[in-house]
Amino acid sequence: MSKTDLTRRVSRRGVIKTGAIAGAGLALPTIFTSGARAFTNEPMGGTVTLGFNVPQSGAYADEGADELRAYQLAVEHLNGEGDGGMLNTFSSKVLEGNGILGKKVGFVTGDTQTKSDAARASAKSMIEKDGAVMITGGSSSGVAVAVQGLCQEAGVIFMAGLTHSNDTTGKDKKANGFRHFFNAYMSGAALAPVLAARYGADRKAYHLTADYTWGWTQEESIAAATEALGWETVNKVRTPLGAGDFSSYITPVLQTDADVLILNHYGGDMVNSLTNAVQFGLRDKMVNGKQFEIVVPLFSRLMARGAGENIKGILGSTNWHWSLSDEGSQAFVKSFGTKYGFPPSQAAHTCYVQTLLYADAVARAGSFNPCAVVEALEGFEFDGLGNGPTLYRAEDHQCFKDVLVVRGKENPTSEFDLLEVVEITPAAQVTYPVDHPMFAGGALGDCNAG
Repeated sequence: MSKTDLTRRVSRRGVIKTGAIAGAGLALPTIFTSGARAFTNEPMGGTVTLGFNVPQSGAYADEGADELRAYQLAVEHLNGEGDGGMLNTFSSKVLEGNGILGKKVGFVTGDTQTKSDAARASAKSMIEKDGAVMITGGSSSGVAVAVQGLCQEAGVIFMAGLTHSNDTTGKDKKANGFRHFFNAYMSGAALAPVLAARYGADRKAYHLTADYTWGWTQEESIAAATEALGWETVNKVRTPLGAGDFSSYITPVLQTDADVLILNHYGGDMVNSLTNAVQFGLRDKMVNGKQFEIVVPLFSRLMARGAGENIKGILGSTNWHWSLSDEGSQAFVKSFGTKYGFPPSQAAHTCYVQTLLYADAVARAGSFNPCAVVEALEGFEFDGLGNGPTLYRAEDHQCFKDVLVVRGKENPTSEFDLLEVVEITPAAQVTYPVDHPMFAGGALGDCNAG
């Protein structure tokens, strides 16, 4: 597609026409663009700048640190450094290790602080001051939704990092935004059958839930999935992000007839709430003639390490795990381990993959124009990146792929060997229609090139 075709397409899609570019009559918000560039931050020299916006402080800082490591590794591989990692296993073969479209890849970083306002400010600065043509990162769905909205307004692509709320590709989806990571519905669809098989259908669940978009949709998803298999929901209690001590939320659980505690928490909050639950003796209790169980719908190796002994036997779901034996996973684990001395987390994996997917889309489109990138990613089917055959669905920009159900290992062999995969749930089991009620509201809209 030529630059002229893309320009006409963006104009047709209704971008505000307050300025003129190359005679096309396109809108160019001056806070994001300058000069005679055809789209926001069009790379004009020999380099292209990507913006890596991760939590370097706050409750999800551990995830953010691993994301940043993965981004740096991806940049090295795109620029032809190192062993190439997943470039060697990716089913698409257009990336040659010479940057993106021959331009050397550079990057800038920002700290989201796991706060939506801070994340937007950081992303805005990277776009306005640093010329970032794509923004990626984050470990919070509140952050992802906020930054995705900003990128839509600015006319740049947003490749979401770790965001698990249904809303990211549901009511808050945007044409310029794409998510590789799985979502709360998928966790529920994969995990609930395993829970029912192991713990029985006659269970009573008490939910503690992070009080923001991810927690809300995770609670809704796992409650609906377990109730459909016979479980009863006893109570749902919201907890503030970064609460630290969850003792006051654990005590009321003891006063109910619940025999399962579901912790819809992530990062440091999950580590703290699980620790408090164990300290209160929940895992030693017998209720309704059954062993009391704790479930963490979404967790990672980083959280397992933080939880220590308390994670043993706990069931949850994850997007990816470094122990997978497929060629792509092992190539990534080798590259990451060689550079950093330890295996990558699921956060690192999804961020590395998103960077490659963006670069690949630009290369296949032959342009950095966001609308060209959108077209290249919509409906794109690929393999070799660690999750098996994967589809970037055009209608909502959500990736559909297999989901892992994992459990904390009883006898880990190292500080990294903390989780075991108990089931690989096929993509078909976690796929839902575009108009599913949990994803209702909002519209993908049209791409914005600035």
